[in-house]
Amino acid sequence: MNCRRCGTPLRKPGDYCLTCNTANADAVVVEFGERRARLTMLDDEEVVGETTVTTRPETDEQLTEIQLRNFAGRVADEIRRKRPDTVYAAGDREPLRETRAQVHHEFYRVPDAGVDGESADGEHASPVVAWVLDRRGDRALEVVETPPREKIGGSHSTLIGDRKGRKAVSTVANHPHVKKIVPGPIDAGGTGSRTGLRAKATRAGTNGNVRLLLRDGSSVQENRIVTTAMDRETGERVREDLNEALREAELQDE
Repeated sequence: MNCRRCGTPLRKPGDYCLTCNTANADAVVVEFGERRARLTMLDDEEVVGETTVTTRPETDEQLTEIQLRNFAGRVADEIRRKRPDTVYAAGDREPLRETRAQVHHEFYRVPDAGVDGESADGEHASPVVAWVLDRRGDRALEVVETPPREKIGGSHSTLIGDRKGRKAVSTVANHPHVKKIVPGPIDAGGTGSRTGLRAKATRAGTNGNVRLLLRDGSSVQENRIVTTAMDRETGERVREDLNEALREAELQDE
């Protein structure tokens, strides 16, 4: 593949051109499996290339951690070569989480579909790539630059669950499409739970906003989350992303 602007040959499809400082892919879709990760580069709604990173799982616990870190590092290197605006990822949670921690691009988890299908060629894209392409035409959601701690306000300042409750709200506040979190009153008449604090983002309303439901023992608290979504469909995208972040923070059951 050559650079779309100056024609310089690129080492890999979708690479950022260092000759004329031009990006040749504005998004990367990563599908993680146990032994490989498939990266598909997109430019607008066109598939411009595909790269596969392979690994060999280890049985020793210490070696497994090293293998995971190295695997994610190689995927992160491939992403950085492209300098995309957005990364979409699906598949195995551990390498996805580790890769997400190693890159600084806008990063979204999307529905899983496995990585064993046919290669993406624009006409026969994998289900994950097809899902992303289907939504690339949607209007982009506004990114909120407000620091997370400044997003929390309202007449109620108490959160249930102490440290874990604060962790749940902080996890939500860190999302780029969350504008404000308004803590609600605490209801102590709920059904008891033995699993400790659990957090869940509930179904989006017609205005795109969602609720953060915190449950700790018999106490329940419903907190309003104001998002940059403009309707229920885009609000559901934010909700899915928030629930994934809460699962990664170990505040939700698998």
